[in-house]
Amino acid sequence: MFKKSDEDYLKSADDNLKNNKVLEAVSDYENFVKEYPKDEKAPETLIKLASIYQNKMVKTLSAKVSLEKAANIYRQVFESYPNSKEAPTSLFMSAFILANELQKYHAAEIAYQLFLQKYPNHELAASAREELNNLGLSPEQILKNKNTPNT
Repeated sequence: MFKKSDEDYLKSADDNLKNNKVLEAVSDYENFVKEYPKDEKAPETLIKLASIYQNKMVKTLSAKVSLEKAANIYRQVFESYPNSKEAPTSLFMSAFILANELQKYHAAEIAYQLFLQKYPNHELAASAREELNNLGLSPEQILKNKNTPNT
């Protein structure tokens, strides 16, 4: 069977995405990561794939399934490429989707705590702490808490 080069997969995926051929783009991105898992572009390719699911671009999937895939792929970037520059943001995004889109608060809490443990000084650390403080609260409750002075 003919095997595409890493560049061919990425070019094909990007072209397919531009032409609104989402399923073909997903296939190209998935095949790239499967065949070139050690390529330096693998983490950012997974992020493109996660973004497709996060934005619910695969019309044959329910929003919930799409968002679960996005959260799992973001988590995969963190787990498979822990030293990549994409790892911290990917872990944060996984937690964010779990909390704010899927209402899986326990899983989100664990992911945010892991984020803060691994990246206490990251630019998203303050956001992660705030997300933890507000887990499961409605926007109204969050605003009320912000407007109530600490005693």
